[in-house]
Amino acid sequence: MAHPPPERGSAAAPAALRSVQRLRPGQGEIWIALIITAVGVIVADRAAKYAQVKDPQWVVIDEVSGQLITYYLFFWVTPLNWKSWLLGFILFRLFDIWKPFPARQLEQLPGGWGIMADDWMAGIYAAIVLQVALHFRVI
Repeated sequence: MAHPPPERGSAAAPAALRSVQRLRPGQGEIWIALIITAVGVIVADRAAKYAQVKDPQWVVIDEVSGQLITYYLFFWVTPLNWKSWLLGFILFRLFDIWKPFPARQLEQLPGGWGIMADDWMAGIYAAIVLQVALHFRVI
């Protein structure tokens, strides 16, 4: 059975969030991100146990969760536009692949925590770089 690549999970996050913004402007996005993050640990842990693999590549909730962090860690500072959505996606993918310290080390956490935490770190790094780019009007 073919499994979706991680990029699909990352790419789905912005589209889903744009829809949510239209329905619940404000902090609704934050609550959704927190719920996905919490549920993600449980679901990723169960999927890994079921597949008997430490980090199944077909689990994409970790990518979605990390992407949400990219967009909403500093959401109150600068509103997002299509350029920031695109740059956020690219930055998240870059940090998710690169895994700078401590992202790679976070993969060693047990179960769902290890599956999710490296993507949270990639999201944090991407959010910081995105906000710097927005602050200095790079985009």
